Amino acid sequence: MKGSSLGYLTKEGFRSVWVNRLMSLASITVLLACLVIIGTGAMLFFNINELLDVVESQNVVMVYIKDEATELETSTVGLKIKSIDNVEECEYISKEDAFKSQLETMGEDAALLEGLDNPMPNSYKVTVKDLSLFDQTVEEINKLDFIDSVRENSDLSEKLLAIRRAVTYIGAALVALLFIVSVFIIANTVRITMYNRRLEISIMKAVGATNSFIRWPFVVEGVTLGIIAGLISFALVFAIYQAIVYFFSDVISVIGTKPVEFFKYGWWILIIFLGVGVFTGGFGSAISMGRYLKEQGSVVSND
Repeated sequence: MKGSSLGYLTKEGFRSVWVNRLMSLASITVLLACLVIIGTGAMLFFNINELLDVVESQNVVMVYIKDEATELETSTVGLKIKSIDNVEECEYISKEDAFKSQLETMGEDAALLEGLDNPMPNSYKVTVKDLSLFDQTVEEINKLDFIDSVRENSDLSEKLLAIRRAVTYIGAALVALLFIVSVFIIANTVRITMYNRRLEISIMKAVGATNSFIRWPFVVEGVTLGIIAGLISFALVFAIYQAIVYFFSDVISVIGTKPVEFFKYGWWILIIFLGVGVFTGGFGSAISMGRYLKEQGSVVSND
């Protein structure tokens, strides 16, 4: 196609959006609904992921050292724990600090322990990096010398991993389903537009118009609808997320975490929305146009 023809056909595509505004509105609304659900779900996923990271950081392993271990031997144990690949942090807690902390938690009842020898052992508070390697890390720690006992919560780590996997799989399935729905809706909308303009298409074919010449305005129309839906969806997701954060701020503060800043991921969401809009619009239009031309027996090879 020549540049002048391409410009003309592009204008026709834009004009078609307005001429068929009811169908355009229907397409935008459906795609918008899908994108809003995807965007809101994505922000929910990011917040759940953030919360799981906080909980994971608190899922520590307490390593208690034998009483007969010397100061040098205790320090050596700490160095060996730190050398384990999956260890994020290893904090030494002396028996004096542990006993003092225990007394503080008891409040007035701490008087009951006055005069007693310190029963607390020296210990290390270990934070792991990857919960999927939690059991393996605990096993490596247990193999070290001068370890009296290890207190860990493998059940919690397994539950956290299960939650993370479930959220990931459900989110991926939801995005895939809504993406398919979006392509289907755009394709059918463009198909209806083509049906309404079937006489015009037949005349163009009769005078020698190629498939590309006929197809381009519809692709432009589909892409335009997708971009409009993407931009509006982004604005709606932002408004909905800010409203949720505002109304549930008290609940979020009780959990002990902060909501994820929207624009930490917002610009990526905008790019994805526009990409999905362009792809679903263009792909849906191309599919509908190809099927329509085949059904009409008017496919030509001179694209």
